[in-house]
Amino acid sequence: MTRWAGVGAATGPADRPVAEAAIRAVYRAAGLAEPERVVWYDSPLGAAVAAAVASGTCKPADLAATRLSVKVPGRPGRPVQERLWSGPWAAAKAEATAALGVAGWNLAWDEGASRLWEPTRELTERIRDAVHAGAGAWDPSVRTPAAGGRGDFADKVRATTHSALGGQHDAAWLAVFDGLRERFPEFAFPVLAELGEVARQVGWWWPYERVVLVSERPTAMHRDDHSRLHNGDGPALTYADGFALHAWRGMPVPADFVGGLGPGGSRLTVRGINNEENAELRRVMLEIYGYDRYLRDVGAQPLDRDETGVLWEIELDDDEPIVMVEVLNSTPEPDGTTRTYWLRVPPDTETAREGVAWTFGVSAADYRPLRET
Repeated sequence: MTRWAGVGAATGPADRPVAEAAIRAVYRAAGLAEPERVVWYDSPLGAAVAAAVASGTCKPADLAATRLSVKVPGRPGRPVQERLWSGPWAAAKAEATAALGVAGWNLAWDEGASRLWEPTRELTERIRDAVHAGAGAWDPSVRTPAAGGRGDFADKVRATTHSALGGQHDAAWLAVFDGLRERFPEFAFPVLAELGEVARQVGWWWPYERVVLVSERPTAMHRDDHSRLHNGDGPALTYADGFALHAWRGMPVPADFVGGLGPGGSRLTVRGINNEENAELRRVMLEIYGYDRYLRDVGAQPLDRDETGVLWEIELDDDEPIVMVEVLNSTPEPDGTTRTYWLRVPPDTETAREGVAWTFGVSAADYRPLRET
C-alpha cells in the first residue's frame, strides 16, 4: 500500500522509453495492435484539449479561437479505453469475486483501496475542475472566464477527461489487484499488471487505435496531513507547462488570492479579512491570520468563560459566525510551557462548557471529566 501511495503522489518527468514500452505491452495484453505513436504533453490540460479535438468532440477551429498552444495528432483512430481499462477491470473483479466470494472481495477492496481511494478521487476532481477552468480561459495562467461561448468548449474538454486512463491516479484500485496477485499467484489479471507499469511512470493518458496521448506527472505537489492539496505560499500542484492548481486544505483558491497573502500570510490584515466578500476565502484568511490574533486585534470580548475554557465569536458578513472555544492543555510541554488550543464549535453554542462537551460528543450536563489531559 505504501508503494502505491508513492505512485499516486509521484512527481517529476517519466522515463519515457520505459513508459512507452509499458503502454505497448498493455495493447498487446489486450489483444490490440501496438499504437503507431505516443504523443506527450506537459500537463493534463494540454492532453485533454488535444484529446477533445483528436476525438472529434471539438473542432480545430474551436482550439484556434483559444490562446492554448496544443499539438493535435491526426487520424488517431477509435478510442480503445473499453478494451484497455473497463473490460479488464470487470473481468478481474469477476475472477476475484468468484474465487474469494463477495465478502472476500469486499474485504480485499477495503484493505487495498481504503486509504488511497478518497484522496485520489478528490485530487482527480480538482484536476478536472482546473482543466475546465484552463480550457475556458483566455489566459491559461490566469484562467479568467472566457467570453463568446468558450464555456461550451471548456465543458467538452472537461468531459473528455472521463475517457482518460488515470495513470498514477489509478493507484488505489491497481493496489487492490497487485496485492491479490502477491497473495494468490493463481490470479493472472491480464492487462492490469501492464497498466500498473504505466501508472508508475505517467499521469492521465488517452488510448486510441493508432495514437496514445500521455500527460506527464506534476513537477511539484504540496499536501497537508490529510493528503489534501494545500499550499499558502504558491501553487499546490504544478506542471511543467505552467498549468497549476492552488488550494488551501483541499479547497480550490484563486492564484491571485494566494499571491496576495504573501509568504506565510505576511500581507494579511484585519481590514483585508473583513473586506473579503467571498465567505470561504475569508475563512481561509482567518485560519492563516490566526483566530487568537484576530480576536485580539479587533478587541473582541468573550461570550462566556468558565473552568473549561473561554468561548469567543467572530461575526462575519453574509456568513454564519465562527464560534471558538479556547482551552488550555493541562499537560505541560517538555519545556514546561502550556499550549492553548482553539476548537471550532457550532455557531449556536452558548457556553464554554457546552463547546468543550460538544468536541467530546456529549452534552454539557454529561461533561464531567475526572482528569483533564
